[in-house]
Amino acid sequence: MKIVFSRKGFDSSAGGGPSPIVDGRPISLPIPAGIASQTSYGDLGLGELASKASRARLGADDLCHHDPMFCEDGTCVFGQHSAAQSHLEGQGVGIGDVFLFFGLFAEEATGEPHHRIFAYLRVEEIIALADEVPDGLLALGHPHALAMHSSNDVIWRGEGQVANRASDALRLTVPGGPPSLWRRPKWLRRGGLSYHDRPDRWIQGGKLRSVARGQEFVADIGRRKAPREWLERVIDEINRS
Repeated sequence: MKIVFSRKGFDSSAGGGPSPIVDGRPISLPIPAGIASQTSYGDLGLGELASKASRARLGADDLCHHDPMFCEDGTCVFGQHSAAQSHLEGQGVGIGDVFLFFGLFAEEATGEPHHRIFAYLRVEEIIALADEVPDGLLALGHPHALAMHSSNDVIWRGEGQVANRASDALRLTVPGGPPSLWRRPKWLRRGGLSYHDRPDRWIQGGKLRSVARGQEFVADIGRRKAPREWLERVIDEINRS
């Protein structure tokens, strides 16, 4: 089994600043639209938040890359392509594996930027869009269905949910630390997370200095009990109302 730490949403380069936490709830702002979109920040009720986070560079009328999408039936639809998709394939990510979506957020009271997990996707279906684009994805207006982003464009779909609470249990960044300095679970050790092989990233005291760029970081946990229990606690925390 694999756990994928999947970076999404606004940051200093994509959007211009961290996504906000509003009334204790993390609101991940989609990045500005690239190839195709039918969805504006205003359509998602995020116009004012996008304007504030981007220092007025974006607003309600600007189109956004609405991905991943979380549907009313409790499913998530997520598109990936190019090098990031090739990495997922090379790491053997597939049915039954779990994406933990994380991003850069700002603390509501202090404005402190930090990384936190805000949603998950448990993979039930993988759709190669080069073969066929299902009508249902077109009806959703998913950006990867509207236009091929590359020849290996893929949709990952399955059970998924967004957190309603910005709980400490979902925060990755150490207290007071720069966003890239994470507190890592005890089961995660050097050699266990793709793109993080460099020895100096693994710091004593259960810390990890995450890479500055990149989207998909894969941990192959096999059948180990500890990471599976940790994952279920994270999912339970996301699903708490």
